[in-house]
Amino acid sequence: MTVTDPIADMLTRIRNALMARHDNVKIPASKMKLSIARILKEEGFITDYEVIKGKPHRDISIRLRYMEDNKPAIAGLKRVSKPGLRVYTQKREIPRVYGGLGIAIVSTSQGVRTGKQAWQQGSGGEILCYVW
Repeated sequence: MTVTDPIADMLTRIRNALMARHDNVKIPASKMKLSIARILKEEGFITDYEVIKGKPHRDISIRLRYMEDNKPAIAGLKRVSKPGLRVYTQKREIPRVYGGLGIAIVSTSQGVRTGKQAWQQGSGGEILCYVW
């Protein structure tokens, strides 16, 4: 089945798995999704991820993280730039999500970075999503 927005599909699968209190979620793999999963792990939103090599295609298995009171570490996910309306930003206009409590994931010319990393490197790019 062809998906027109694979990043939105990834975020929706994670959101649905969190609402159903699943321990892990499996999504089709791509370089962009692996970069997003890497950032989510570095920022502490997920426990771990691994690439599962299958015959027709590869998958990413993401282990979701929950707090002590069984609340998910991810309170919200929002897709910003969509295939129908791309959203780009300059270095000085990179948004802060919830006053710095969340992160913006930005696709720059140096790769996929958090908003803070992109600001420190002095590069703007396409705002993929917000995570808080």
